[in-house]
Amino acid sequence: MGVNAPTESAADSTRVAIQRRTVVLLCLVQVLGGVSMGGALALGAILGEELSGTESLAGLPATVLTLGAAAAGLPLAALASARGRRPALATGLMVAATGALIVAFAVDRGWFLLMLAGMIALGSGTAVSLQARFAATDLAAPETRGRDLSLVVWMTMVGAVVGPALVPLGATVAGWVGMADMAGPFLLGAVGCLCAATVLLVGLRPDPLVEANRGVSESTSRPSLAEGLSAIMQSPAARAALAAVVSAHAVMVGVMALTPVHLHHGGASVTLVGLSISAHIAGMFALSPLMGILADRAGRVPVILTGQAVLVVSCIVGFVFVDSQAGLVAALVLLGIGWSASTVAASTLLTDAVEVTRRAAAQGVSDTSMSLAGAGAGALAGVVVGAFGYATLVLGAGTIAVVTAVYVVVDGARGRRRAAMAYSSIISLADGAGSAASGPRVGEGSACHSNSSDERVS
Repeated sequence: MGVNAPTESAADSTRVAIQRRTVVLLCLVQVLGGVSMGGALALGAILGEELSGTESLAGLPATVLTLGAAAAGLPLAALASARGRRPALATGLMVAATGALIVAFAVDRGWFLLMLAGMIALGSGTAVSLQARFAATDLAAPETRGRDLSLVVWMTMVGAVVGPALVPLGATVAGWVGMADMAGPFLLGAVGCLCAATVLLVGLRPDPLVEANRGVSESTSRPSLAEGLSAIMQSPAARAALAAVVSAHAVMVGVMALTPVHLHHGGASVTLVGLSISAHIAGMFALSPLMGILADRAGRVPVILTGQAVLVVSCIVGFVFVDSQAGLVAALVLLGIGWSASTVAASTLLTDAVEVTRRAAAQGVSDTSMSLAGAGAGALAGVVVGAFGYATLVLGAGTIAVVTAVYVVVDGARGRRRAAMAYSSIISLADGAGSAASGPRVGEGSACHSNSSDERVS
């Protein structure tokens, strides 16, 4: 015991040092990669309208960008399971850089379909951003897992703010190389993705997922994505986490996509619409470290339920103040805060609920489901508003959040009951085995049963 204690202490110190360095590197990657994604989101609708020649296709670039993220999620997760986070994240960023260059070339030539193809590849950068938050949990202690994950999510805000701000600089760069002004931000984005990939390839050593899997047999350390889905379905906590992540993202994207349009149709200036989106983004990311700390201290499920409740309040505010510009801006801020609480806590819960050898696969399933839900919600929101109006959209979104909260509570309670029943069965079997083995020594058997039970509960 005396010999092992210093060794364990040294190993723990090394693990903490690796984890701290990993989080710092991932935060830097989020900033560099976020610059390219911010520019794409800022110019996507404009490019869609200009290159297609019709306003009806203005939203298509953002849609295919999201679908690209969904398509990249599972392959990158499979690569992470097989080789580690470093090659998976770096590969995703290099694909995104290639996509940014394709978009820049397409914009310069005025080719709409090629621009869409580039946007699909650029969506790989979004998949990397999502998986980076999980990479921050590979070596994190359970009591700080939410905090570490939320710090990486928080840094996404920097890229979201800086990316659009670099559009003028991008135009200047495009002029240097003789390309169209709007191609410039994508050239900068490609450079940002390549720099982020270089940071990962050089700096993310040792690989956090490889370290987390150290000591696990080769036969069980590389599960398929089907096993990742199976791991989620077998765990009530993981199912609740997946439901919370998917529904929160669907509600957020669906409402956020159409609220600026509703504001504009209601007479809001372009400046106010832009400020409303900025306020929404601040709600999504500015408080994420607080959400992570709360998830660690108050518990994952309470923070998930709080996030769903805030989403419901946001939708109610949007319904009640459907004709108020100030009310709708407030609803967008609440929408971002609710998304932040649910996403941070649910992502942490998913990591808790799945064994380390199947986490990357399960996380890939979660990210792909999240991206698909966002793409579907964004597309469906326009149909709902066109047919029934904005008020129906927010009521429907609020209903989804309520149903999700009920499911998290009910399925969680069912899981706890099953665990309690399984535990009771184990105790009964142990008690029967002890009685059979001990024969008439009832007192001794009872004492053994009591000690075993106390040890399990503690």
